[in-house]
Amino acid sequence: MVAKNGRYGAYVTEIIPEMTEEQLANQPVEYYKNGKPKPPKKPVKAKPRTGSLFKSMSVDSVTLDEAIQLMSLPRVLGADAEGNPITVQNGRFGPYLKKGTDSRSIGSEEEIFTITLEQALEIYSQPKQRGARAAVPPLAEFGPDPVSEKNIVVKEGRFGPYITDGVTNITVPRATSLEELTREQAIELLAEKRAKGPVKRTTTARKAPAKKAAAKK
Repeated sequence: MVAKNGRYGAYVTEIIPEMTEEQLANQPVEYYKNGKPKPPKKPVKAKPRTGSLFKSMSVDSVTLDEAIQLMSLPRVLGADAEGNPITVQNGRFGPYLKKGTDSRSIGSEEEIFTITLEQALEIYSQPKQRGARAAVPPLAEFGPDPVSEKNIVVKEGRFGPYITDGVTNITVPRATSLEELTREQAIELLAEKRAKGPVKRTTTARKAPAKKAAAKK
């Protein structure tokens, strides 16, 4: 198991070794109905488990026991009176309970491993609070732009991360990972977007309906 810094923060994951040639050769042979052996199946690589680190943790100090706990999420608390399972897990906007499509936020990340089914049922017995979602911190910051003099940040948008100085927005190129993005690249991308100017919207003019010819007397 290893701890890494990723696009959306620090996380732990497990490394699954690939099958050796000897293991591949020792796979059981399956046969068609006519007795001919089937070609060996390609091994399906198992998907490694991952878990985001809590804000109070770091890649330098997280322990093996903590990593195992994080990768065990979501944690199943039990079920309500109707048999609907209730789980608790960590998300991009903080820790929360989930029951079907009904999600409820809880106080802190540490409660993920301490909250009980009774406490979860108490939360679900209260009316759901619908309010403004807490502001999401930027993914990266690069200081003031030399042209606009406004702070350059990278935010998560509907179509992926984008660079903005509050005036000009430009999507981070797919070929550029967020970890490798530099201040110089961010400034250059914003400058290129400014040079192109605003996107012009074209409209198709509608033709006026042809006038009917006057009837001859």
